[in-house]
Amino acid sequence: MQTKFDITQLAKPEVAEAERVLRSCVHCGFCLATCPTYVQLGDERDSPRGRIYMIKAMLESSRAADEITVRHIDRCLSCLSCTTTCPSGVDYMHLVDHARVHIEQTYRRPIFERLLRRKLLILLPRPSLFRVAILVARGPALLGRFLPGRLGVLMRLALRPVYAPSWVDKPQTIPAEGDVRKKRVALSTGCVQKALAPEINEATARVLARHGCEVVVLKGLGCCGALALHHGDREDAQNLARRNISAFMTEHRHGPIDALVANASGCGTMLKDYGTLFRENVAIGEEATEFAGLARDISEVLVELKPLKTISLPKLRVVYHSACSMQHGQKMHKDPKKLLEDAGFELCEPVDAHLCCGSAGTYNILQPDLAGRMLERKVATLEQTKPDIIATGNIGCMVQIASSTTVPVVHTAELVDWATGGPIPPALEGRGLVE
Repeated sequence: MQTKFDITQLAKPEVAEAERVLRSCVHCGFCLATCPTYVQLGDERDSPRGRIYMIKAMLESSRAADEITVRHIDRCLSCLSCTTTCPSGVDYMHLVDHARVHIEQTYRRPIFERLLRRKLLILLPRPSLFRVAILVARGPALLGRFLPGRLGVLMRLALRPVYAPSWVDKPQTIPAEGDVRKKRVALSTGCVQKALAPEINEATARVLARHGCEVVVLKGLGCCGALALHHGDREDAQNLARRNISAFMTEHRHGPIDALVANASGCGTMLKDYGTLFRENVAIGEEATEFAGLARDISEVLVELKPLKTISLPKLRVVYHSACSMQHGQKMHKDPKKLLEDAGFELCEPVDAHLCCGSAGTYNILQPDLAGRMLERKVATLEQTKPDIIATGNIGCMVQIASSTTVPVVHTAELVDWATGGPIPPALEGRGLVE
């Protein structure tokens, strides 16, 4: 793609990087068929190629974002399916992130939207505050759960159960089981997951320790910053990332850590990208790159620790939903599926495995109509496989899919923990799957 940035514009590192990405696009259109919003809407402006043209026009002219550009950029899920399809290797992920930062710096949203976005950025990364907000909202939610649009989504979220802090949330070292310690790992316990599904972190800690890992839960390691970055607040994202890097590197220097384990693929994608987030920062760039290089999804680590110490379970049929952040963000296609098969489950996949479920961080709240259409399609194809269980590796996908199906939705780590001697996942209790 031809660009027309002047030398003054290119003096800014972020603009120079955006120009490099723009020039790599060859207009082929392969991305259209795999873009969930284009599949739903059929509008070129709601495809990666169309958004790239609008981003180019906005950045080349150095103008403030306009309402039309904002509308179509906001509709992007950042699912990154386009990057898996693209034959030219266009780095759409960082281009759209830059566009969102530019939008937040130059465009004034309507007041309700500003307040909603600010509320989400304050509550979701803080588990204690999020728990309180959910409990306080229970009363109004009972009356407003049938409302359409964003308010309805928020009301239904407020009716979900929330949980007190788990034993695995507090800073500690969980010793490896067995005679030989194979790895020393740090566990990223996330943020909203602590309140909505603490059993995921508990299962992760148990299964890692059972397979020879010393598991360190670090003080100060919290929200990865993905939510802030995808809302265009790069400064907040960097502040959260600095805290995580500091907490990790302090422990890493004290006693080397072999991996930083994430069990939410959305967080994992962000953690693995810290090197890029601080690419222009000499002071912290080296540590950020080292941190990112040690970030691993739980499935990556468990595959390395093979063989699994499995027990006998019924042959249950599991359909695997690969989160976009797993397959497109981290480019992981085989490890989670191999893990489930090695654990003894009968594995299958939906026909539209490459398409998003509509969760995408806060997308299902900010774009509820589009997200609902994507969810309807995804649940239909998952249920077509006649599964006993739906498995996935991302809390956002779990919450989204579980809202529209009676099939139990369980995290991959919970299933592997159960198959290797851990307790039955809470979502499977009382389902009659085990005698």
